[in-house]
Amino acid sequence: AQLVESGGGLVQAGGSLRLSCVGSRFITSVFNPLHMAWYRQAPGKQRELVATVSNSGEITYADSVKGRFTISRDNSRKTIYLRMKNLIIEDTGVYYCNGHGSRDDYWGQGTQVTVSS
Repeated sequence: AQLVESGGGLVQAGGSLRLSCVGSRFITSVFNPLHMAWYRQAPGKQRELVATVSNSGEITYADSVKGRFTISRDNSRKTIYLRMKNLIIEDTGVYYCNGHGSRDDYWGQGTQVTVSS
């Protein structure tokens, strides 16, 4: 995979996790122009957009995660992060990293996040 996620796991409600997504196969000139995003898919539901960070650093969040999740990118490491705090059961799902440009669209294999009560 062009993008590799890590950092998922099992956590109790109210806990925190940090997800990472590395584009290690990209050269910097390919990674830096990409607009990056995190998506998630809960069991039986459609994949939904969680957060985005553009190639210029502009950030957006889904309403459901505002104030709890923080997306960031480190171009020198070809990595984006998703810091998640105050996790709730509804945050459970497979989290996918996405990178897209004018002609390309890349996805990772996903990392499972499970929030227990």
